[in-house]
Amino acid sequence: MKLFLLCLLCSYTCIIAQRNVVLIIADDLSSEYCGFIENHRDTVKLPNIRRLLAKGIVFNKAWSNPLCSPTRAGILTGRYSFRTGVGDAVGGQGSRVLDTAEMTIPRMLNIFKPNGIAKANIGKWHLHTTMPQTNYILPLTLGYDHYEGNFAGQLPSFYSWNKIKDGKSAVCNTYATTELTNNAIDWVKSVPQNKPFFLWLAYNAPHSPFHLPPSNLHSYTELKGIPSDTATSVVPYFKAMSEALDKEIGRLFDTLEAQNIMDSTDIIFIGDNGSDMKVSQVKGGAKGSISQEGISVPFIISGPSVKNPGRYSNALVNTHDLFATIIELMGFSNWKQNILQSKPVDSKSLLPIIYNQDSIIRDWVFSEVFKLTPVAGDGKTMRNKEYKLMDYDNGTQKFVNLLKDPEEDIDLLQANLSGNDKTNYEYLCGEMSKLVGTGAFCTALSVQNSDTDEYFTSYFDSQSSLLTIQFHKPLQKQATVHIYSANGKLEQSVEILPHQYSIQVDMNNVAAGLKTISLIHDDLQFKKAILIHK
Repeated sequence: MKLFLLCLLCSYTCIIAQRNVVLIIADDLSSEYCGFIENHRDTVKLPNIRRLLAKGIVFNKAWSNPLCSPTRAGILTGRYSFRTGVGDAVGGQGSRVLDTAEMTIPRMLNIFKPNGIAKANIGKWHLHTTMPQTNYILPLTLGYDHYEGNFAGQLPSFYSWNKIKDGKSAVCNTYATTELTNNAIDWVKSVPQNKPFFLWLAYNAPHSPFHLPPSNLHSYTELKGIPSDTATSVVPYFKAMSEALDKEIGRLFDTLEAQNIMDSTDIIFIGDNGSDMKVSQVKGGAKGSISQEGISVPFIISGPSVKNPGRYSNALVNTHDLFATIIELMGFSNWKQNILQSKPVDSKSLLPIIYNQDSIIRDWVFSEVFKLTPVAGDGKTMRNKEYKLMDYDNGTQKFVNLLKDPEEDIDLLQANLSGNDKTNYEYLCGEMSKLVGTGAFCTALSVQNSDTDEYFTSYFDSQSSLLTIQFHKPLQKQATVHIYSANGKLEQSVEILPHQYSIQVDMNNVAAGLKTISLIHDDLQFKKAILIHK
């Protein structure tokens, strides 16, 4: 009898000690539609996702990348896009895809416990192109034991789609959200008892094409589901798809409970980027953009690892932080010794917040987008607790105070900066410069003006868009004035003839923002910062 009780106690202890992690990714579901996130707008019904709140933490200030593939690459490797090269949605010839030499979460778990942790990726992959078909084995190459899902960024139809299972492809006619849940449930049931597991479950919903889900999965009974209706009334279909996603997630949760493993499983729920432009509730803000609505996502961690659950955190977090967090939740604390110096990892573990030992893990978060065919919105952004700097690849910048202006309506670079504004601007562009390592992002504000006073003064007339540069005494030799953008891009050059007292520079074709005036005269260079506001 004593031996039986001892064995029973040992078995119970092993079950409690086991830690599983399930990462659930909703596709194109931003925080604006989630009623449990601060600053939300019109919401969708997500009762099953809300089941996570009582045992979890909601992160109000979580950032992703603006697009699907870069966010997935960032989570899988813990590295920012400028390091992985994946800055755009993968698809088509010439796409920048994830290097198969990258260290990944499942590879790291294999180092930690070879064959000791079950690892599956189910759902949307979107890190490599669909052709050649030899790519279908790449999820296994990157460390997973099992892959089942689809490679494309968008399904042609949720009711008929190409499904890949461990390298082999076949047409699937089961509704995609249901099929992926079925696959997840079947895989979880196949994992040997007491063997810890990591499941990456990436749904395609509620990504387009917008459609009518099966009637048992949503409450929108009035929808017709015909093409003319889905094209003109997009939002109700988006909401119906989100409800269907939530209901299927609930079925997975029910299975975990029935298998008696819900209490030993940490569940992470996130969105991968902002909402589709067709359903975005903010003018000018949506997926693909480094605006708040393009990168603010729902982010919940729930389960037995969370101490003092039911919390809301205002900590700044990146989706990239899931790399370190998942690895450490699985028990691998000294994983950093396996990181190559040539491939630095940007991820920071959220365990101090999960364990309620600290309220912050980083002073800033970062995001970026760079498309295969460059567009005006390409750029990098960084925020701290109060301010956000957006630095676009076309040489323009925008700087906002998110506490006072969460809608990002007021560009502080279009007015006189306060001392606090300037301090935060210099901090953010300085940190971005150090991170990216490609030169200064804030040349203008870092310029010391005192040594220019005896040579020239300058002022800008916003009505005429003329920049006047006044010399205190005429120059005896020919000189040159260069005007640079805040990130060091040359925008104007003007030659000054000997004996001129002043010049005027037409700034009509120059973007607003902070500039550096550089005067080169007699082998000397003098610089002065000026704000161009229009």
